[in-house]
Amino acid sequence: MGTWTESSLWASVLWGAIASGYFIYGWKQRAMIPFIAGVVMTAASCLFSWLPMSLICIASIFGCWWVLKQGY
Repeated sequence: MGTWTESSLWASVLWGAIASGYFIYGWKQRAMIPFIAGVVMTAASCLFSWLPMSLICIASIFGCWWVLKQGY
């Protein structure tokens, strides 16, 4: 994990907030796809520096959208 700079802290706050939304939505609706996306984004915001964290979170959001659009 890289050093904590101001940009990495703000990215962590942003992606953590979005991840908690996915996590809570998946928990309340009993929907596994958004729940898993929230868990992945939460783990990414804790473990990686700002660039890999942002890429993983964007990929999780896109993957969740794509899987739900396929009808799963």
